[in-house]
Amino acid sequence: MIAVIQRVSNASVTIEGKIHGEIGTGFLVLLGITHLDNQEDMEWLGKKIVGLRVFSDEEGKMNLDLKSVDGDILLISQFTLHASTKKGNRPSFIEAARHDVAIPLYENMITFLGNELGKPIQCGKFGADMKVALLNDGPVTIVIDSKNRI
Repeated sequence: MIAVIQRVSNASVTIEGKIHGEIGTGFLVLLGITHLDNQEDMEWLGKKIVGLRVFSDEEGKMNLDLKSVDGDILLISQFTLHASTKKGNRPSFIEAARHDVAIPLYENMITFLGNELGKPIQCGKFGADMKVALLNDGPVTIVIDSKNRI
């Protein structure tokens, strides 16, 4: 499971011309799920996201987590994070999980993050054509792969 985490001043996702989710200060998280991912990957990654200390403290050092700044999360499913570009110029998405694996893990991540953060998570819609807007703060962008935890 791969997460691209962007510290944002604000972010939103629009589906069919209507805002589906939006946040102020917090994280825009693009989540890619592979067919090898499971509940353990989801929980490990979820804890990393909520605990990530990349917000500035009173001295300007990245030392605070989401809870410390009362931040929010906008979670977007993105199978293209598992694109393989080894051969040719057309990406292969064979490593991306099929719907029967990806949807339950995505929905579990929404619930897990909400429980960890203590507030509802804004999100996109799995499989939809989404327009994502953000104001990256810093910019700060972190990539975490649950398979690289050991």
